[in-house]
Amino acid sequence: MTSTTQTTTTTAEELDALAQAAAAAAPVWRGADAATRASWLRAAADALDAHIDELVAIADDETRLGETRLRGEVARTTGQLRLFATVVEEGSYLELTVDDADPSATPPRPELRRTLTGVGPVAVFSASNFPFAFSVAGGDTASALAAGNPVIVKAHSGHPRLSERTAAIVAAALADAGAPEGSLALVEGREAGNALVQHPVIQAAGFTGSLGGGRALFDLATGRPDPIPFYGELGSLNPVVITAAAVATRGEALAQGLVGSFTLGVGQFCTKPGVVFVPEGAGFEELVAGFATGVGGGPLLTDRITEAFPSGIEHLEADPSVNVVAHGLPAEAGAAQPVVLSTDAASVAARPSTLLEECFGPVTLLVRYGSAEELQAALEVVPGSLTATLHSEPGDDVASVLALLERRAGRVLFAGWPTGVAVTWSQHHGGPWPATTSLHTSVGATAIRRFLRPVTYQDAPEALLPEVLRDPALSRLPHRRNGVLQLP
Repeated sequence: MTSTTQTTTTTAEELDALAQAAAAAAPVWRGADAATRASWLRAAADALDAHIDELVAIADDETRLGETRLRGEVARTTGQLRLFATVVEEGSYLELTVDDADPSATPPRPELRRTLTGVGPVAVFSASNFPFAFSVAGGDTASALAAGNPVIVKAHSGHPRLSERTAAIVAAALADAGAPEGSLALVEGREAGNALVQHPVIQAAGFTGSLGGGRALFDLATGRPDPIPFYGELGSLNPVVITAAAVATRGEALAQGLVGSFTLGVGQFCTKPGVVFVPEGAGFEELVAGFATGVGGGPLLTDRITEAFPSGIEHLEADPSVNVVAHGLPAEAGAAQPVVLSTDAASVAARPSTLLEECFGPVTLLVRYGSAEELQAALEVVPGSLTATLHSEPGDDVASVLALLERRAGRVLFAGWPTGVAVTWSQHHGGPWPATTSLHTSVGATAIRRFLRPVTYQDAPEALLPEVLRDPALSRLPHRRNGVLQLP
């Protein structure tokens, strides 16, 4: 691993050395049995837990997110690593499939055995807003390692010291547990990040960040002589639809929940509800204003985000349809003050490029609709998102709204608010462009699928098959044989 400081950029020679070490480690990771690979993941989790006091102190100094939030994020990070250890041991992620030979079939059928295997070294790009859970040892790294691939992480400039220390702890833990040299490495600097995604050793990349930065890396990854998959999470408005009946039944609770959600983490969650469709004349704006005026903001994560937030607000306010509903408590110098804006559905339908541009920070846009037709027209122009939320009552006719929201997002909520993503087997954290660049999730057990590729063996001698495709192993693992699901 490189030894770096805040101003250090990994050189091309250093990057190549790290890449070659990862290439040498890849066959070891790919060939490791489930128990061994799971033990490596748990060793990384245990090491992070053991160093939590040190890591949280560094993280708070660099991000100002606070000890409570950061301790919770470490727990989420180590929980992800341990979840993927269980995924590896359980084995269904391999999609093991066997078709026995059948000479009587037309045409005659050979024996076919299929599994999934690691793609090879993976590049991971850290996010600013989750310095643990979407950073050096976050979900992308955990899922890539679980799939049997070494990882090279591009550190985020917003928390360089934390990135370096986290990488050192995890790399040492992996080595102590018996993993090969080159299992995890860190590079720093924009040029190194660009070179990383283009390096011929790298076989896939995971990214969480801005639309502009992600699109640039996506183009580099797909423009290589040997294009690689680039799994980017690039931004999300996370639309919310609230019906008149829902406002009438539980308007105060909805208003309070919305304010808590769009200001959580100073509005810097990728699942922040950024655009909320509310019934005209129902009084919801006033309810939101009543809660928002008592909520404070805070410092944003980086100088770049801090500088962009006021201009993003000004961009929205410049539209003649936009009004200020409420401001939160006055902010200290350099901090962000929460703000609630409003417009109408017709304006959104007419000017989506202006009114539906993501603004990172504590702001949300209330969009008044006067009819089902107005709501439908506005929802049609909402870009793809990670989440969509529908707050309705049992008597509401919301079938057409739900159909639109399903097309727009990867996770649809019917209670609560989208900020907060459970790390589980069933979770999906992805969505249509520009939320993500693919159909896959970056959170939850099936995130592992991004970093695997299928291989089928035809008429292979048993001794040359991967261990998991031999009959003794298949008897202990979930698999499909001749079209019939077999459970151990």
